[in-house]
Amino acid sequence: MLKQKKSISNETWIETFKNIESIVSKEELESLVFITQNEIRKMIKDKKVAYAWSGGKDSLVLSSICESIGINNSLIGVCDLEYTAFMEWVEQNKPNNCTVINTKQDLEWLKKHPNMLFPQNSATAARWFSIVQHTAQKKYYKDNELDMLLLGRRKADGNYVGKQSNIYTDGKGITRYSPLSNWKHEHILAYIHYYNLKLPPIYKWQNGFKCGTHPWPARQHTGTKENGWDEVIKIQPNLIDKKKYLESINQITV
Repeated sequence: MLKQKKSISNETWIETFKNIESIVSKEELESLVFITQNEIRKMIKDKKVAYAWSGGKDSLVLSSICESIGINNSLIGVCDLEYTAFMEWVEQNKPNNCTVINTKQDLEWLKKHPNMLFPQNSATAARWFSIVQHTAQKKYYKDNELDMLLLGRRKADGNYVGKQSNIYTDGKGITRYSPLSNWKHEHILAYIHYYNLKLPPIYKWQNGFKCGTHPWPARQHTGTKENGWDEVIKIQPNLIDKKKYLESINQITV
């Protein structure tokens, strides 16, 4: 059984995915899907809801399940610091009624917030989620007068889903519900396999499932910032121009 995400190597992710049929049977998965669908139906009854989509593996599973029971509206939060190829994939593969909300963080913003380049700890990395995804979710929630927003958060990833349940309302009045909260990593991989979900290129670039679909400066690195640049430039070579720009203003040390 896979443990928390941060402690799993990419090699282990890949090996588990290759052997997923021997770990989770189609019958076991279908039973879990049926239970999850029914729980969602009960939770959203008489409510106006939508789901958050990121293109990551958990949101792909959430999207598939939501769409299967008639929840068709969604959003994705992005900024101006995404990989070009990832955004192209998003445009080609996002759900039909998915609203793209751009929170506009760009090089000028990064220049003013140098500590946000390749976070060296989980707390700083988590701030990216608040700055981009939470901002987009708040806008979409208010603009569409929702009662509830469904998320793909899971306890196995160490995500907060609520104190004693998988639903909570924050201080801004946004109610978030995580129907996949008790799903294991193996269940997510099994759903992707059995339902043949199309994965974004970022999982191929990093050769595994260890990291999610974050803007390129949000890639967490415990080593040097130069290590971060090495990784992202391999994925998108023209980011070397951004590196030179940031170096030229002498505000970000790489």
